[in-house]
Amino acid sequence: MKLARNYTLVLGGGGMRGLAHVGVLAALEEKEFLPEDVVGSSVGALIAAAWCSGMPIDEMRHILADLRRSDLFQIAHRDMAMRRLRSPALYRTEPLANFINGLLGDLTFDELNRPLLVNTVDINTGTQVFWGQKGLRDVPVADAVLASCALPGFVAPHEIRGRYFVDGAAAANLPVHPGARHDRDMVLAVDVGQRRRDQSRVQNEGFAAVYARAIEIAVKRMDETALRHWDRPALVLLRPEVWHISLLSFAHNAELVEAGYRAAKEWLDDPDALPVPGATGIFPRRRFHVEVDRERCVGCGACVTLGPPGLFQHDGTGKVIITDAQPNWSPVDGFCVAQCPTGAITARPAEG
Repeated sequence: MKLARNYTLVLGGGGMRGLAHVGVLAALEEKEFLPEDVVGSSVGALIAAAWCSGMPIDEMRHILADLRRSDLFQIAHRDMAMRRLRSPALYRTEPLANFINGLLGDLTFDELNRPLLVNTVDINTGTQVFWGQKGLRDVPVADAVLASCALPGFVAPHEIRGRYFVDGAAAANLPVHPGARHDRDMVLAVDVGQRRRDQSRVQNEGFAAVYARAIEIAVKRMDETALRHWDRPALVLLRPEVWHISLLSFAHNAELVEAGYRAAKEWLDDPDALPVPGATGIFPRRRFHVEVDRERCVGCGACVTLGPPGLFQHDGTGKVIITDAQPNWSPVDGFCVAQCPTGAITARPAEG
């Protein structure tokens, strides 16, 4: 059976968790399963641009291994003291800009080894702009990447051609739609924006932590909602196990790279993982065992509304029952589990 190999790779945002993308690329290179083009958002744009420029994976690993917070993020003390609420951002732009320029130099999109799209948003008009598209290729890649990494509030909007752009996550943290082309068999999307459901004590960690967490929640909801209705070419969704690491943690660099490598290798080593050309929907699909704790269920109906059609239903007592205890789920079908306000729903891979 012929398997899908003509595909677009999408690398999503997620702060330092995006180092997992390096591991994913290492596994793809090892298996010689390389994309036709790449779409990147935020840190995904940074890693994608470095790779598309021809930088070897080992060099990326070396650069990122000893990366420290002060290399990228330094508090904008002067701006915050002088301009207060009118300060453009919490952090100075220069350290991040210097790091990106050091990786990419003056390369333009036409000089890259592989086609690349960089996801940004015009902060004034709200327009989502993908640098690297026709008519948007003659700017330095480093400028586009810096704009894509400009998380609002943390890094100031970046000027390109007289307009100001911010992190593409403002529109889509996992920008899969540009990959849904008629000449592509598949989209491979790597999501590192997920966090575990319970983020205890965030409220005690200061406004920056609360704001970052709020952004994560909004981004997750946007991406999950968009993916739930995906009906384009087959979309393989990889989610490396990086959910336990915070957005700006610099203490797990090697672990993050390894998590990405492990997730991609496990998928590539599965003979049934690759969809066939012409397939639609989200993959990989696997059978899960799902349960509802009726003592904790309050019958709010979130799972009925957000879950796969017909899987959850109200019974005569106002509680919820499951019509199929072992549904065959894609990675986004379980979205409703995390949205249960009482944590009454559990899902785990079915035996066998």
